[in-house]
Amino acid sequence: MGPSSPVAFVDPRTIVLLTGVMGGLMAVVLFFLRRNYPASVRGLSHWAGGTALLFMAGLTAATRGILPDLFGISVANLLTFSGVYLQYFGSQHFFGLKPRFWPRYAVIVAMTLLSTWFLVADPQYRVRLMISTVVLAWLFSAHARLIHVHGVRSFAYRMAIAVLVCSFLSQVLRLATAWLLPLGTGILDNTPQNLVYVISYPFLMLLTAISLVLMATDRVRAEFEHLASHDSLTNALSRRNLTDICQQELDRCNRHGRMMSVLLIDIDHFKSINDNFGHQAGDQVLVQFVQSVKTLLRSADVIGRIGGEEFVVLLPETPLDVALVVAERIRATVAQSSKPQKITVSIGVTTNRPQNDSVDELMARSDRAMYQAKANGRDQVVRI
Repeated sequence: MGPSSPVAFVDPRTIVLLTGVMGGLMAVVLFFLRRNYPASVRGLSHWAGGTALLFMAGLTAATRGILPDLFGISVANLLTFSGVYLQYFGSQHFFGLKPRFWPRYAVIVAMTLLSTWFLVADPQYRVRLMISTVVLAWLFSAHARLIHVHGVRSFAYRMAIAVLVCSFLSQVLRLATAWLLPLGTGILDNTPQNLVYVISYPFLMLLTAISLVLMATDRVRAEFEHLASHDSLTNALSRRNLTDICQQELDRCNRHGRMMSVLLIDIDHFKSINDNFGHQAGDQVLVQFVQSVKTLLRSADVIGRIGGEEFVVLLPETPLDVALVVAERIRATVAQSSKPQKITVSIGVTTNRPQNDSVDELMARSDRAMYQAKANGRDQVVRI
Protein backbone atom coordinates (compact mmCIF):
# COMPACT_ATOMS: atom_id res chain seq x y z
CA MET A 1 0.00 0.00 0.00
CA GLY A 2 1.46 3.35 -1.07
CA PRO A 3 2.48 5.93 1.48
CA SER A 4 -0.08 8.38 0.11
CA SER A 5 -2.96 6.15 1.22
CA PRO A 6 -4.73 7.61 4.28
CA VAL A 7 -4.76 4.28 6.06
CA ALA A 8 -0.96 4.19 5.92
CA PHE A 9 -0.97 6.82 8.67
CA VAL A 10 -3.04 4.56 10.93
CA ASP A 11 -0.84 2.33 13.09
CA PRO A 12 -2.81 -0.75 14.26
CA ARG A 13 -0.34 -1.38 17.08
CA THR A 14 -1.02 2.09 18.50
CA ILE A 15 -4.77 1.50 18.34
CA VAL A 16 -4.42 -1.87 20.06
CA LEU A 17 -2.37 -0.22 22.81
CA LEU A 18 -5.03 2.50 23.07
CA THR A 19 -7.62 -0.22 23.57
CA GLY A 20 -5.63 -1.55 26.49
CA VAL A 21 -5.15 1.86 28.09
CA MET A 22 -8.86 2.71 27.89
CA GLY A 23 -9.71 -0.69 29.33
CA GLY A 24 -7.35 -0.05 32.21
CA LEU A 25 -8.91 3.31 32.99
CA MET A 26 -12.44 1.88 32.97
CA ALA A 27 -11.29 -1.03 35.16
CA VAL A 28 -10.10 1.51 37.73
CA VAL A 29 -13.48 3.29 37.57
CA LEU A 30 -15.37 0.02 38.08
CA PHE A 31 -13.03 -0.96 40.92
CA PHE A 32 -13.80 2.23 42.83
CA LEU A 33 -17.51 1.82 42.15
CA ARG A 34 -17.30 -1.63 43.71
CA ARG A 35 -15.71 -0.14 46.82
CA ASN A 36 -18.17 2.73 47.21
CA TYR A 37 -21.49 1.33 45.97
CA PRO A 38 -23.82 -0.69 48.23
CA ALA A 39 -23.17 -4.43 48.49
CA SER A 40 -26.64 -5.00 47.04
CA VAL A 41 -25.30 -3.88 43.63
CA ARG A 42 -23.69 -7.15 42.66
CA GLY A 43 -21.42 -7.99 39.75
CA LEU A 44 -19.15 -4.94 40.00
CA SER A 45 -16.11 -7.05 40.92
CA HIS A 46 -16.59 -9.21 37.84
CA TRP A 47 -17.11 -6.17 35.62
CA ALA A 48 -13.93 -4.60 36.98
CA GLY A 49 -12.01 -7.85 36.59
CA GLY A 50 -13.27 -8.40 33.06
CA THR A 51 -12.36 -4.87 32.00
CA ALA A 52 -8.91 -5.29 33.58
CA LEU A 53 -8.40 -8.46 31.55
CA LEU A 54 -9.28 -6.54 28.38
CA PHE A 55 -6.65 -4.00 29.41
CA MET A 56 -4.09 -6.80 29.68
CA ALA A 57 -5.28 -8.29 26.39
CA GLY A 58 -4.64 -5.01 24.57
CA LEU A 59 -1.13 -4.73 25.94
CA THR A 60 -0.41 -8.37 25.13
CA ALA A 61 -1.74 -8.14 21.57
CA ALA A 62 0.49 -5.12 20.94
CA THR A 63 3.59 -7.29 21.54
CA ARG A 64 2.96 -9.32 18.41
CA GLY A 65 6.12 -9.30 16.30
CA ILE A 66 8.15 -8.36 19.36
CA LEU A 67 7.49 -11.38 21.59
CA PRO A 68 6.65 -14.94 20.44
CA ASP A 69 3.27 -15.37 18.70
CA LEU A 70 2.17 -17.82 21.36
CA PHE A 71 2.13 -14.87 23.78
CA GLY A 72 1.06 -12.09 21.43
CA ILE A 73 -1.75 -14.12 19.86
CA SER A 74 -2.87 -17.09 21.96
CA VAL A 75 -2.51 -15.45 25.36
CA ALA A 76 -4.04 -12.22 24.02
CA ASN A 77 -7.02 -14.18 22.67
CA LEU A 78 -7.52 -15.99 25.97
CA LEU A 79 -7.39 -12.70 27.89
CA THR A 80 -9.88 -11.11 25.47
CA PHE A 81 -12.30 -14.03 25.67
CA SER A 82 -11.95 -14.14 29.46
CA GLY A 83 -12.52 -10.39 29.84
CA VAL A 84 -15.66 -10.36 27.71
CA TYR A 85 -16.95 -13.48 29.47
CA LEU A 86 -16.26 -12.05 32.94
CA GLN A 87 -18.26 -8.92 32.05
CA TYR A 88 -21.15 -11.18 30.98
CA PHE A 89 -20.76 -13.25 34.16
CA GLY A 90 -20.85 -10.04 36.20
CA SER A 91 -24.12 -9.01 34.55
CA GLN A 92 -25.64 -12.34 35.52
CA HIS A 93 -24.78 -11.61 39.15
CA PHE A 94 -26.00 -8.02 38.70
CA PHE A 95 -29.47 -9.34 37.84
CA GLY A 96 -29.50 -11.71 40.82
CA LEU A 97 -28.81 -14.91 38.89
CA LYS A 98 -26.55 -17.67 40.20
CA PRO A 99 -24.68 -18.92 37.14
CA ARG A 100 -21.96 -21.55 37.07
CA PHE A 101 -18.67 -20.11 35.89
CA TRP A 102 -16.79 -23.15 34.65
CA PRO A 103 -19.03 -24.81 32.02
CA ARG A 104 -18.94 -21.83 29.65
CA TYR A 105 -15.37 -20.96 30.53
CA ALA A 106 -14.30 -24.53 29.73
CA VAL A 107 -15.66 -23.96 26.21
CA ILE A 108 -13.65 -20.73 25.97
CA VAL A 109 -10.43 -22.46 27.03
CA ALA A 110 -11.08 -25.31 24.60
CA MET A 111 -11.61 -22.86 21.72
CA THR A 112 -8.41 -21.03 22.68
CA LEU A 113 -6.46 -24.30 22.61
CA LEU A 114 -7.97 -25.14 19.22
CA SER A 115 -6.95 -21.72 17.92
CA THR A 116 -3.45 -22.30 19.27
CA TRP A 117 -3.26 -25.54 17.29
CA PHE A 118 -3.90 -23.60 14.10
CA LEU A 119 -1.19 -21.15 15.14
CA VAL A 120 1.56 -23.60 16.05
CA ALA A 121 0.89 -27.05 14.58
CA ASP A 122 -1.12 -26.19 11.46
CA PRO A 123 -0.88 -22.43 10.81
CA GLN A 124 -4.16 -21.18 9.29
CA TYR A 125 -5.07 -17.57 10.02
CA ARG A 126 -8.55 -17.86 8.50
CA VAL A 127 -9.48 -20.69 10.86
CA ARG A 128 -8.13 -18.78 13.87
CA LEU A 129 -10.12 -15.75 12.79
CA MET A 130 -13.28 -17.84 12.51
CA ILE A 131 -12.75 -19.24 16.01
CA SER A 132 -12.20 -15.84 17.64
CA THR A 133 -15.13 -14.17 15.88
CA VAL A 134 -17.50 -17.03 16.72
CA VAL A 135 -16.52 -17.00 20.41
CA LEU A 136 -16.84 -13.21 20.72
CA ALA A 137 -20.10 -13.12 18.73
CA TRP A 138 -21.49 -15.80 21.05
CA LEU A 139 -20.52 -13.87 24.19
CA PHE A 140 -21.76 -10.50 22.91
CA SER A 141 -25.12 -11.92 21.80
CA ALA A 142 -25.61 -13.80 25.10
CA HIS A 143 -24.81 -10.64 27.07
CA ALA A 144 -27.20 -8.52 24.99
CA ARG A 145 -29.99 -11.07 25.41
CA LEU A 146 -29.41 -11.23 29.18
CA ILE A 147 -29.82 -7.47 29.58
CA HIS A 148 -32.83 -7.43 27.24
CA VAL A 149 -34.60 -10.11 29.30
CA HIS A 150 -33.74 -8.91 32.81
CA GLY A 151 -33.05 -5.18 32.45
CA VAL A 152 -35.51 -2.34 32.87
CA ARG A 153 -36.37 0.00 30.03
CA SER A 154 -34.04 2.88 30.81
CA PHE A 155 -31.31 4.65 28.84
CA ALA A 156 -28.47 2.75 30.56
CA TYR A 157 -29.88 -0.67 29.70
CA ARG A 158 -30.84 0.31 26.16
CA MET A 159 -27.35 1.69 25.60
CA ALA A 160 -25.76 -1.53 26.86
CA ILE A 161 -27.93 -3.63 24.54
CA ALA A 162 -27.19 -1.36 21.55
CA VAL A 163 -23.42 -1.47 22.15
CA LEU A 164 -23.40 -5.25 22.58
CA VAL A 165 -25.48 -5.74 19.43
CA CYS A 166 -23.02 -3.52 17.52
CA SER A 167 -20.15 -5.58 18.94
CA PHE A 168 -21.88 -8.75 17.78
CA LEU A 169 -22.46 -7.32 14.29
CA SER A 170 -18.84 -6.21 14.07
CA GLN A 171 -17.77 -9.82 14.60
CA VAL A 172 -20.22 -11.06 11.98
CA LEU A 173 -18.94 -8.44 9.53
CA ARG A 174 -15.35 -9.34 10.30
CA LEU A 175 -16.05 -13.00 9.58
CA ALA A 176 -17.84 -12.17 6.34
CA THR A 177 -15.06 -9.92 5.03
CA ALA A 178 -12.53 -12.65 5.75
CA TRP A 179 -14.09 -14.61 2.89
CA LEU A 180 -14.81 -11.73 0.55
CA LEU A 181 -11.72 -9.52 0.83
CA PRO A 182 -7.95 -10.05 1.12
CA LEU A 183 -7.32 -11.77 4.42
CA GLY A 184 -3.98 -10.44 5.64
CA THR A 185 -1.99 -12.19 8.36
CA GLY A 186 -3.19 -10.78 11.66
CA ILE A 187 -4.69 -8.03 13.74
CA LEU A 188 -1.81 -5.64 13.04
CA ASP A 189 -2.29 -5.71 9.25
CA ASN A 190 -3.04 -2.49 7.36
CA THR A 191 -5.82 -3.93 5.22
CA PRO A 192 -8.84 -1.57 5.14
CA GLN A 193 -11.30 -4.08 6.61
CA ASN A 194 -8.89 -4.93 9.43
CA LEU A 195 -8.36 -1.27 10.23
CA VAL A 196 -12.12 -0.71 10.41
CA TYR A 197 -12.36 -3.51 12.95
CA VAL A 198 -9.30 -2.43 14.93
CA ILE A 199 -10.53 1.18 15.10
CA SER A 200 -14.11 0.27 16.06
CA TYR A 201 -13.18 -2.36 18.66
CA PRO A 202 -11.69 -0.04 21.33
CA PHE A 203 -14.63 2.33 21.10
CA LEU A 204 -17.12 -0.53 21.45
CA MET A 205 -15.22 -1.89 24.46
CA LEU A 206 -15.12 1.60 26.00
CA LEU A 207 -18.84 2.09 25.41
CA THR A 208 -19.54 -1.33 26.93
CA ALA A 209 -17.68 -0.37 30.10
CA ILE A 210 -19.46 3.00 30.21
CA SER A 211 -22.85 1.33 29.82
CA LEU A 212 -22.01 -1.05 32.70
CA VAL A 213 -21.15 1.96 34.88
CA LEU A 214 -24.46 3.59 33.91
CA MET A 215 -26.35 0.40 34.74
CA ALA A 216 -24.77 0.31 38.19
CA THR A 217 -25.53 4.00 38.72
CA ASP A 218 -29.11 3.44 37.58
CA ARG A 219 -29.48 0.61 40.09
CA VAL A 220 -28.10 2.73 42.96
CA ARG A 221 -30.43 5.60 42.04
CA ALA A 222 -33.41 3.22 42.01
CA GLU A 223 -32.42 1.84 45.40
CA PHE A 224 -32.08 5.31 46.89
CA GLU A 225 -35.49 6.27 45.52
CA HIS A 226 -36.94 3.10 47.01
CA LEU A 227 -35.35 3.83 50.39
CA ALA A 228 -36.70 7.37 50.28
CA SER A 229 -40.24 6.18 49.63
CA HIS A 230 -40.33 2.97 51.73
CA ASP A 231 -39.85 2.03 55.34
CA SER A 232 -36.44 0.38 55.63
CA LEU A 233 -37.63 -2.34 58.05
CA THR A 234 -40.95 -3.50 56.66
CA ASN A 235 -40.73 -2.26 53.05
CA ALA A 236 -44.13 -0.59 53.49
CA LEU A 237 -44.52 2.90 52.05
CA SER A 238 -43.12 5.76 54.09
CA ARG A 239 -45.58 8.18 55.69
CA ARG A 240 -44.74 10.96 53.25
CA ASN A 241 -45.09 8.80 50.17
CA LEU A 242 -48.31 7.27 51.47
CA THR A 243 -49.76 10.75 52.06
CA ASP A 244 -48.88 11.78 48.50
CA ILE A 245 -50.55 8.68 47.05
CA CYS A 246 -53.63 9.20 49.21
CA GLN A 247 -53.86 12.81 48.02
CA GLN A 248 -53.61 11.74 44.37
CA GLU A 249 -56.31 9.12 44.85
CA LEU A 250 -58.56 11.55 46.74
CA ASP A 251 -58.21 14.14 43.95
CA ARG A 252 -59.16 11.48 41.40
CA CYS A 253 -62.18 10.46 43.46
CA ASN A 254 -63.32 14.09 43.73
CA ARG A 255 -63.00 14.61 39.97
CA HIS A 256 -64.85 11.46 38.95
CA GLY A 257 -67.19 10.83 41.87
CA ARG A 258 -65.39 7.63 42.92
CA MET A 259 -64.95 6.05 46.36
CA MET A 260 -61.82 5.12 48.26
CA SER A 261 -61.36 3.57 51.68
CA VAL A 262 -58.69 3.95 54.30
CA LEU A 263 -57.83 1.40 56.99
CA LEU A 264 -55.77 2.50 59.99
CA ILE A 265 -54.31 -0.56 61.70
CA ASP A 266 -52.60 -0.69 65.09
CA ILE A 267 -50.93 -3.80 66.52
CA ASP A 268 -52.36 -4.45 69.97
CA HIS A 269 -50.07 -4.51 73.01
CA PHE A 270 -46.99 -4.05 70.85
CA LYS A 271 -45.00 -2.49 73.70
CA SER A 272 -45.36 -5.67 75.71
CA ILE A 273 -43.84 -7.66 72.83
CA ASN A 274 -40.77 -5.44 72.89
CA ASP A 275 -40.59 -5.57 76.70
CA ASN A 276 -41.03 -9.34 76.99
CA PHE A 277 -39.23 -10.62 73.90
CA GLY A 278 -36.91 -7.79 72.86
CA HIS A 279 -36.88 -5.27 70.04
CA GLN A 280 -35.61 -7.81 67.52
CA ALA A 281 -38.72 -9.91 68.11
CA GLY A 282 -40.80 -6.74 67.76
CA ASP A 283 -39.16 -5.98 64.43
CA GLN A 284 -39.91 -9.52 63.27
CA VAL A 285 -43.58 -9.04 64.18
CA LEU A 286 -43.74 -5.84 62.11
CA VAL A 287 -42.12 -7.48 59.09
CA GLN A 288 -44.36 -10.54 59.33
CA PHE A 289 -47.43 -8.35 59.72
CA VAL A 290 -46.74 -6.37 56.54
CA GLN A 291 -46.00 -9.55 54.59
CA SER A 292 -49.27 -11.09 55.74
CA VAL A 293 -51.29 -8.00 54.83
CA LYS A 294 -49.73 -7.70 51.37
CA THR A 295 -50.94 -11.20 50.47
CA LEU A 296 -54.53 -10.01 51.01
CA LEU A 297 -54.33 -6.82 48.93
CA ARG A 298 -54.86 -6.15 45.24
CA SER A 299 -52.10 -4.77 43.08
CA ALA A 300 -53.67 -1.30 43.25
CA ASP A 301 -53.88 -1.32 47.06
CA VAL A 302 -50.99 0.05 49.12
CA ILE A 303 -49.83 -0.25 52.71
CA GLY A 304 -47.74 2.33 54.51
CA ARG A 305 -46.19 2.67 57.93
CA ILE A 306 -47.03 5.95 59.63
CA GLY A 307 -45.13 5.33 62.84
CA GLY A 308 -44.23 2.65 65.36
CA GLU A 309 -46.78 -0.15 65.09
CA GLU A 310 -49.37 1.89 63.14
CA PHE A 311 -50.06 1.21 59.47
CA VAL A 312 -52.46 2.57 56.87
CA VAL A 313 -53.95 0.59 53.99
CA LEU A 314 -55.34 2.55 51.04
CA LEU A 315 -58.03 0.79 48.99
CA PRO A 316 -58.80 2.64 45.74
CA GLU A 317 -62.20 2.14 44.10
CA THR A 318 -63.53 0.53 47.28
CA PRO A 319 -66.86 1.33 49.03
CA LEU A 320 -67.27 0.98 52.78
CA ASP A 321 -68.93 -2.47 52.79
CA VAL A 322 -66.09 -4.00 50.75
CA ALA A 323 -63.48 -2.23 52.88
CA LEU A 324 -65.03 -3.78 56.00
CA VAL A 325 -64.69 -7.24 54.46
CA VAL A 326 -61.02 -6.58 53.67
CA ALA A 327 -60.39 -5.24 57.18
CA GLU A 328 -62.02 -8.26 58.80
CA ARG A 329 -59.96 -10.57 56.59
CA ILE A 330 -56.78 -8.78 57.68
CA ARG A 331 -57.74 -8.99 61.36
CA ALA A 332 -58.50 -12.72 61.15
CA THR A 333 -55.40 -13.57 59.10
CA VAL A 334 -53.03 -11.74 61.44
CA ALA A 335 -54.55 -13.45 64.48
CA GLN A 336 -54.20 -16.88 62.87
CA SER A 337 -50.76 -16.54 61.29
CA SER A 338 -48.75 -14.54 63.83
CA LYS A 339 -45.79 -16.49 65.20
CA PRO A 340 -44.01 -16.96 67.53
CA GLN A 341 -45.86 -14.24 69.46
CA LYS A 342 -49.64 -14.20 69.24
CA ILE A 343 -50.70 -10.74 68.04
CA THR A 344 -53.98 -9.04 67.27
CA VAL A 345 -54.83 -5.78 65.55
CA SER A 346 -57.41 -3.03 65.95
CA ILE A 347 -58.62 -1.50 62.69
CA GLY A 348 -60.45 1.76 61.97
CA VAL A 349 -62.17 2.07 58.59
CA THR A 350 -63.49 5.12 56.76
CA THR A 351 -64.23 6.27 53.21
CA ASN A 352 -63.97 9.60 51.44
CA ARG A 353 -66.87 12.01 51.58
CA PRO A 354 -68.11 14.05 48.61
CA GLN A 355 -66.25 17.32 48.13
CA ASN A 356 -64.18 19.24 50.66
CA ASP A 357 -62.68 16.07 52.16
CA SER A 358 -58.95 16.00 52.80
CA VAL A 359 -56.30 13.43 53.55
CA ASP A 360 -55.92 14.79 57.07
CA GLU A 361 -59.65 14.39 57.69
CA LEU A 362 -59.59 10.85 56.28
CA MET A 363 -56.73 9.93 58.57
CA ALA A 364 -58.35 11.59 61.56
CA ARG A 365 -61.62 9.67 61.04
CA SER A 366 -59.84 6.34 60.63
CA ASP A 367 -57.74 7.13 63.71
CA ARG A 368 -60.87 7.80 65.78
CA ALA A 369 -62.37 4.54 64.55
CA MET A 370 -59.19 2.63 65.44
CA TYR A 371 -59.14 4.06 68.98
CA GLN A 372 -62.81 3.13 69.31
CA ALA A 373 -61.86 -0.45 68.40
CA LYS A 374 -59.23 -0.42 71.16
CA ALA A 375 -61.72 1.01 73.65
CA ASN A 376 -64.17 -1.76 72.76
CA GLY A 377 -61.64 -4.45 73.71
CA ARG A 378 -59.17 -4.58 70.76
CA ASP A 379 -58.88 -7.27 68.05
CA GLN A 380 -61.82 -5.83 66.11
CA VAL A 381 -62.88 -3.55 63.25
CA VAL A 382 -64.77 -0.27 63.73
CA ARG A 383 -66.02 2.01 60.97
CA ILE A 384 -66.78 5.73 60.83
